Amino acid sequence: MIFKAVGDSRPYPDHGLTSPRDWSKVPPRQVRLDELVTTKRTLDLDALLSEDSTFYGDLFAHVVEWGGVMYLEDGLHRALRAALQQRAVLHARVLVLED
Repeated sequence: MIFKAVGDSRPYPDHGLTSPRDWSKVPPRQVRLDELVTTKRTLDLDALLSEDSTFYGDLFAHVVEWGGVMYLEDGLHRALRAALQQRAVLHARVLVLED
C-alpha cells in the first residue's frame, strides 16, 4: 500500500493557509508516504503527467498533522509520482495543528 489510508475530506479544523505564500512560512521536511492519509480520492491525470505541475505552485506538498495523523492536503500528484519512482519519502511542508 502506498498511503496509510485514502480519505475524501479534511477532518481537521480550518487552518487559514490558502496560498503558496502562506505555506512558505512552514519549513519542508521529509515524510514517509505510508504515514500519509489523503484528503482526495481522485487525481487529475494531467496533473500527474504534467512536467510543469509545480510551475505556478509550491515545490513541496502540503501536509497537516492533526490528532497524530498526517493528512496530505495538497500534492497528491507529487506523492504518486514519488511512489512510481519507488521512493518511500516525500518532501512536504508539515503544519502541526493542536487538538
